[in-house]
Amino acid sequence: MKRRALGWWVAALVAAGSAGGCHHAHHHAEARPRFEVTTVVKQDVEITRPYVCQIRSIQHIELRALEGGYLRDVFVDEGQMVHRGQALFQITPVLYQAELARTSAEVQHAQVEFQNTQLLRQGNVVSPNELALAQATLNQASAQRQVAQAHLRFSRLEAPFDGIIGRLMARRGSLLEEGDLLTVLADNSEMWVYFNVSEPEYLAYRRSHALGEQVPVRLRMANNEIYEHPGVIQTIEADFNNETGTIAFRAGFPNREGLLRHGETGEILMTSSLPRALIIPQKATYTVLDKTFVFVVGADDVVRAREITTGESMPHQYVVTNGLREGERILIEGLRRVRDGDTIVPNVRDPRQVFDELSHLMAE
Repeated sequence: MKRRALGWWVAALVAAGSAGGCHHAHHHAEARPRFEVTTVVKQDVEITRPYVCQIRSIQHIELRALEGGYLRDVFVDEGQMVHRGQALFQITPVLYQAELARTSAEVQHAQVEFQNTQLLRQGNVVSPNELALAQATLNQASAQRQVAQAHLRFSRLEAPFDGIIGRLMARRGSLLEEGDLLTVLADNSEMWVYFNVSEPEYLAYRRSHALGEQVPVRLRMANNEIYEHPGVIQTIEADFNNETGTIAFRAGFPNREGLLRHGETGEILMTSSLPRALIIPQKATYTVLDKTFVFVVGADDVVRAREITTGESMPHQYVVTNGLREGERILIEGLRRVRDGDTIVPNVRDPRQVFDELSHLMAE
């Protein structure tokens, strides 16, 4: 009987020990969860920055009345393509035609007087001064006729270059004064696109590109489509705007199809290269107030929170400027489930594979 009681107690102790060992192993497994980890890599990257832009014609001018009078004829319509030298408007020319006829008659009269005086001078009948006076009178009449010819010519407006007619501000029969606006003319064969760049970005651009180098850019239109033809940065303005801290760039775009028009808006997409930049996934970071942190996994598999400084951002990626070194391991999963000093079981992932997966997710 005593042997049976002793055996029962031994069995109970063994069972209790086994249960305790299983509970300890289970607790130990829970204390070391398994999370995905990747490494910090250095690689060449391209950063594309968007800039709000304004689209302008290479030539966009106002056409105004050069003379006063009634608008007799309008030879064009709004939105019409015209060519250099094509007649656009005709202001009533009657007065200018009469003025030209009068001055032409005065020229003829002065010409006869000069010829007569020249003959008399040859006969030594008049003095040299009288001949010079007749010459001056002829010159004055000729100048007045040239003025009358200019007035008559100014009453007819012609296109100074190939372009598109804007809104007509006066109709046939309108009484015009000198300087009244008639319409605008735009040459849209090429477009100038202006956008503002901050001082740090300007300095980075100048370090990367020689002065006068034409750097390619793209144009994203108002409907979010990318314009078919690439453009090039042609020039940079001389001065910074002290109020905004920016400087204006100008890019040129071909417009053979005539899609772009003066006054449109969009975004310039300018790409720059960052050689040997430290890259991490954005999902490996978290923020506290205005600071950015990552969990660095040490050689002992202990996670430590570390503040970092990020620079440029790309889809699902950050460029790290301070706080990390190439090859360090960082946590990319379970950031809300660990605390500083926790020990984990790291599932190390190749960083390029992680970036590829994030790119596929963005494409979907």
